[in-house]
Amino acid sequence: MEGLLSLAVVAVLAAFAVRWAAGKLRLPVPGKSAVIIIFVLVALAMWGQDINGR
Repeated sequence: MEGLLSLAVVAVLAAFAVRWAAGKLRLPVPGKSAVIIIFVLVALAMWGQDINGR
């Protein structure tokens, strides 16, 4: 349960950081939900690879 909660918190922080950096670099700012979805998918894929490696 703590893992899912920490994943959600880190996903929200990553969305904020990506949107802030894009704004500072004057790049098109992606949607917050798009960043969160991509981050969660990548994190789960990396976790799955880690599980398979054991």
